[in-house]
Amino acid sequence: MTVDVGWAIDWARRAAATVVEHRDELIELDRQIGDGDHGENMARGFVAVLARIDALTERPAQVGDVLRMVATTLMSTVGGAAGPLYGTAYLRAATVTAAPTLGPVDIVAMLEAALEGVVARGRARVGEKTMVDAWAPAVTEAAAAADAGGDPTAVLRAAAVGASAGAASTVPLVATKGRASYLGERSAGHLDPGARSTELLLVAAAEAASR
Repeated sequence: MTVDVGWAIDWARRAAATVVEHRDELIELDRQIGDGDHGENMARGFVAVLARIDALTERPAQVGDVLRMVATTLMSTVGGAAGPLYGTAYLRAATVTAAPTLGPVDIVAMLEAALEGVVARGRARVGEKTMVDAWAPAVTEAAAAADAGGDPTAVLRAAAVGASAGAASTVPLVATKGRASYLGERSAGHLDPGARSTELLLVAAAEAASR
C-alpha cells in the first residue's frame, strides 16, 4: 500500500481544520509559558494553506509539491518561531518526497527529514520542552511500525501515537529554549504548545491516510 498526492492534499485540509478547531487551546497553552500567539499564528498560516489548496487548478504531480506549498505558505504567513520551524520541517520533508506515491519507508524518511529540519532550525534536542519532544518519538514509533511490516496508515498512526506521548512528556519538563525558558522552573507543569500542535498535525496525517 501507498499514500499519494490526494493524501497529502487531504492532510493539508485536515491540518487546517484541526488547527483552527484547537486555536483557542493553543493560545491558552502558549499564554501560560509564552507570548500567547501560537494558536492565532498557526490558524492564520493554515487558513492560508487551505486557500492555496482551494486555488489549485490542477493536481500536483508529487507529494513533495504539496508539502513544499505548505512550507512556503507557513513561512510567509506564520509569525513567531512557529513559521520558520514548521516551514523548515515541511520543506525538508518535501525534498525526500519527490514522488507521486509514498510507501512505509518513504513516510519514515519524510518524518525524519522534518525532525532534522526542526532540530537544525531551532537548535533544540529532546528534553528541552519544545516540539522536538513530539517529533522525535513520532519518528521512533513510525520507524518501528515500518520495521514491523506496517503499511503507511499504520506507520502514520504510530507516528501520531508517538507524538501524543511526546507532547504529554513535556508537562513536567523545565524549558531551556525560547520564551518559555525565561520562566525557569515555573515552566514545569505546562504542556508545550509546539509539541501539542505537532501532535495535532501528525494525527491529521494519520486520519488522512485512514480515509
